[in-house]
Amino acid sequence: MAPNGDHPKSTKPPPSPSPLRNSKFFQSNMRILVTGGAGFIGSHLVDRLMENEKNEVIVADNYFTGSKDNLRKWIGHPRFELIRHDVTESLLIEVDQIYHLACPASPIFYKYNPVKTIKTNVIGTLNMLGLAKRVGARILLTSTSEVYGDPLVHPQTEDYWGNVNPIGVRSCYDEGKRVAETLMFDYHRQHGIEIRIARIFNTYGPRMNIDDGRVVSNFIAQALRGEPLTVQAPGTQTRSFCYVSDMVDGLIRLMEGDDTGPINIGNPGEFTMMELAETVKELIDPKVELKIVENTPDDPRQRKPDITKAKGVLGWEPKITLRQGLPLMEEDFRQRLGVPKK
Repeated sequence: MAPNGDHPKSTKPPPSPSPLRNSKFFQSNMRILVTGGAGFIGSHLVDRLMENEKNEVIVADNYFTGSKDNLRKWIGHPRFELIRHDVTESLLIEVDQIYHLACPASPIFYKYNPVKTIKTNVIGTLNMLGLAKRVGARILLTSTSEVYGDPLVHPQTEDYWGNVNPIGVRSCYDEGKRVAETLMFDYHRQHGIEIRIARIFNTYGPRMNIDDGRVVSNFIAQALRGEPLTVQAPGTQTRSFCYVSDMVDGLIRLMEGDDTGPINIGNPGEFTMMELAETVKELIDPKVELKIVENTPDDPRQRKPDITKAKGVLGWEPKITLRQGLPLMEEDFRQRLGVPKK
């Protein structure tokens, strides 16, 4: 059996794309579908794709966690289309590439409706793979570092199989993404679909939901409101934070490259929750207090990507440090919360 990481190559040739692709008389644009494109990472990806005038971008989103507001500058643009659509229902369109990002990614949202979350991951991914098979599109899945669970290996490399609780309160997301990866490889091997899998680590930046329960947005919103920063006990658990523009760059490089993945995309700079809280406090309001609160179940103790593969295969590594990225996010949160700088 091939070890994990040495994936047997697909035996089938990929389905052929639209004949227009090779027409002498019609240089068609690349038509790109972004599911979850009204969300935080999705909308930044759309911005980058729209900058290339050869792209037509179609966004499908049901606005469970995304917002039309994130895409307002493209609405009405001739190369842009926005469809209110839930990926658990099939979608019949012609596209060349699919970036499949649709799924609530914050614990507050995915625990609110865990059944919907797992359906989005499993049925939604099946529907997008069915679409890719019908039209010969290449498909990229944004998987997650959560597939590693509470890791026994540090930092996490792509060939680590993970330590995941299958029946916990976060399992709808962790196990849902693990099944989505399985489906991607099964379609690749059985039907020759061109697949790409990104395992994305904690990402932050403008347009994050203000009260989404994720640590960076929590701390910034609390500091701006003058509330105590609530650090989950014990405060020594670590995360690695990647600024959203670096993340988008990694996703596009993976889509355009030749490696199926999975590839870790994240920033290997590792911070404890206490260090992050101290940094936010120092940048925004040195007077706010830090308050230790109870931890949530199944919260991983450590999270740090090994990005050797991303560097080697994609020539990608993050450029923006936490101290450079946080003020950019602070500015966005100030505008949305209506808190002017003193």
